[in-house]
Amino acid sequence: MKKNKLINWKPDRSRFPEMGADGKLNVDLDSQKYIKVWQGPNHPGVTGNMSLELTIGGDEVVEAKTHVGYLHRGFEKLFERRKYIQCFPTCIRMCVPEADSNEYCLATGTEELGGIEIPDMAKWLRMLALEMARLQALLRIVPGQGGTMGLGIGVQWGLYVRELILDRFEELTGGRIYHMYILPGGVRGLLPDGFAARMEDNLKKADQFVKDIQDLMYNNAVFKKRTKDVGYIDPSWVDKFGIVGPVARAAGVKRDVRLDYPYLHYDKLEFDYNIETGSDIYARSMVRLKDLKTTIDLIRQILAKMPEKGDIKALTPNVLHWEIPRGETYVKSESSRGEYGFYMVADGSEFPRRINLRGPSYTHAIPLLEKLLINANISDVSSIMVSLGTCPPEIER
Repeated sequence: MKKNKLINWKPDRSRFPEMGADGKLNVDLDSQKYIKVWQGPNHPGVTGNMSLELTIGGDEVVEAKTHVGYLHRGFEKLFERRKYIQCFPTCIRMCVPEADSNEYCLATGTEELGGIEIPDMAKWLRMLALEMARLQALLRIVPGQGGTMGLGIGVQWGLYVRELILDRFEELTGGRIYHMYILPGGVRGLLPDGFAARMEDNLKKADQFVKDIQDLMYNNAVFKKRTKDVGYIDPSWVDKFGIVGPVARAAGVKRDVRLDYPYLHYDKLEFDYNIETGSDIYARSMVRLKDLKTTIDLIRQILAKMPEKGDIKALTPNVLHWEIPRGETYVKSESSRGEYGFYMVADGSEFPRRINLRGPSYTHAIPLLEKLLINANISDVSSIMVSLGTCPPEIER
């Protein structure tokens, strides 16, 4: 455990349970030394439909177990009984806060297996939709880190600007949360007249939000005291635990699919890795703030560089009778939480043989979170969980 430089205290480990030969802690609840506390699944400090079984000694966590199973959806199994186009209304629910990453991975995987090349204009529009999705997601999670400590006003500011971005989504796709804008072969439509100007007005509001949230959170002595040197992740854990995205970059490790394995037209945009080295809650939150600034800039670059017109859809077979040739592929993108990929297998029929999601939440919210919570103060549990950017529906898919 990294020493907290801001709070000088020495925890008493004499009351902690000993570890048995099987590697499990010998927790005797009848001894009155420990208590069990369940945080979630309905709790403002939990990031969705999951819960934490905490064993507490005093006010410190001595053991933590992540529990999922509150959704019972089995989406990956449902895919095997649905045609490829019928999978889209299902896949977007695998992570509701940022559904467009699911659309992109499923559509791109289907195109790779089916030998379809999408038009240039469709690539620009897909990239715009993905960055808009990243922006609205970050407008929730950046102030949400302060929300775990009572800074609720920042969440309200973020949600206001997020609603403006959802207005643009509704204008572009007809939907606010679920869009199904990215489909096999391209996208569903061009930008409406005046879209770029209205988006620029929204981005100016986002610029102001960045300035306000810096004053509220990142220049706040209480926020720093609650987040610096708390939830420390050793950089050597990055590969061991499969850590990706902002959590990895906060540990000084360069991980961004858009830069490591460029797709669409990301190689035509100017941006770099957002890196911090503190590897604590503060560093992870700071990386996401930098990501927010970068996303605002990328949307401006996309709108400035993309052509005004062009084909948006390639010719595809009848999607209700499309027999995808045998094969397998892995398609990945960079979501706001990190690498987000679909492993897809086709058997030559109209139905997928297997679609498996590789999302960051599984490794972040189970093995990593359970390890980070040991010796943590119970008041820091929510902050540590939110700092990992977990999305429970993505785990239980």
